[in-house]
Amino acid sequence: MYIAKTFHGLETILAKELTQLGATNIEERKRAVQFDGDQALLYRANLHLRTALRILQPIHYFHAQTEQQLYNKVDEIDWSEYIDVNSTFAIDSVVHSRFFKHSKYIALKTKDAIVDQFRKKTGRRPSIDVERPDLRLNLYINDHRCSLSLDSSGESLHRRGYRTQKNIAPLNEVLAAGMILMSGWKGERFFIDPMCGSGTIPIEAALIARNIAPSIRRTYFGFMRWRNFDAALWKQCRKEAWEKAQALKFPIHGADKLARNIPIATNNAKRAGLASQIQFSQADFLNEGPPSEHEQGVLIMNPPYGERISQHDINAFYKEIGDRLKNHYKGYEAWIISGDQTAIKQVGLRASKKVTLFNGPLECKFRKYELY
Repeated sequence: MYIAKTFHGLETILAKELTQLGATNIEERKRAVQFDGDQALLYRANLHLRTALRILQPIHYFHAQTEQQLYNKVDEIDWSEYIDVNSTFAIDSVVHSRFFKHSKYIALKTKDAIVDQFRKKTGRRPSIDVERPDLRLNLYINDHRCSLSLDSSGESLHRRGYRTQKNIAPLNEVLAAGMILMSGWKGERFFIDPMCGSGTIPIEAALIARNIAPSIRRTYFGFMRWRNFDAALWKQCRKEAWEKAQALKFPIHGADKLARNIPIATNNAKRAGLASQIQFSQADFLNEGPPSEHEQGVLIMNPPYGERISQHDINAFYKEIGDRLKNHYKGYEAWIISGDQTAIKQVGLRASKKVTLFNGPLECKFRKYELY
């Protein structure tokens, strides 16, 4: 049994992705989806899932209300099954409990239980490596209910490997992919992001349209240091992923008012292997319409808002966005995400769909406008 972590609002999209991968016993949870599968599915999940942040493999469930109970329960696990004294490990902890208040301290107590077990048996202990350990553990505590899991991903899966340069307010790659999948766009129509920043939305769109696994260019996953890592199986999974890639059928455009963002977006697309697949240009959305040869398509944008980028008159700015859409983008489906819940209402168009999403801790509204 595995658990794929995600952002609030993307659980159903993630469950659909897992269904398409062949997972079984899929169950949506809060910011997560539980599922069953074999080792090959674990590898494919890390490669292919666009809306997952991490893939965890639970190894122990228990109840604890005190630090000593937590220590004793962690000590019940035979840790020699997973690491030895020459290995390194790290612990990520998430705590929502009336019994435990400090997640870092709880991680420290868990670490103590593991190293003490080795010290008693061998006189030596494994070391901590927070950057790239041999084993990354995830401890989750909800009140008195605790679970310990192996983290198969290592780094968060939003780190696709293509974005080394960012603009002032980057959109998380997992959220960007989730927005595109939520729109229903799969590459069958023209696509444009007229406020593309560092290019995350167009790049994720191109990966979707070409059916390229989002993490195909990553060189490291946590499971690669597990004792049961099957290098031949992993090589086969990667080979199958590349074989599923397809040609782009419709153009993808990214534009931004700020000239400095265009080379950043272009370089990010190049690192994703998509330099020739996306056309980036400097353009002010409020002064220009879509390319004349495309009378319909899908538009997704993440406009500036006050939480992240100062805007002289944010309400007037969003009203101008609505006017531009209404007058110049007839025949398009437009989707806008914004963390300014007052400003997005100033778009002045009737939204046919409204979804609440989170960009990190920031609550955002994602709205669809059908421009007949």
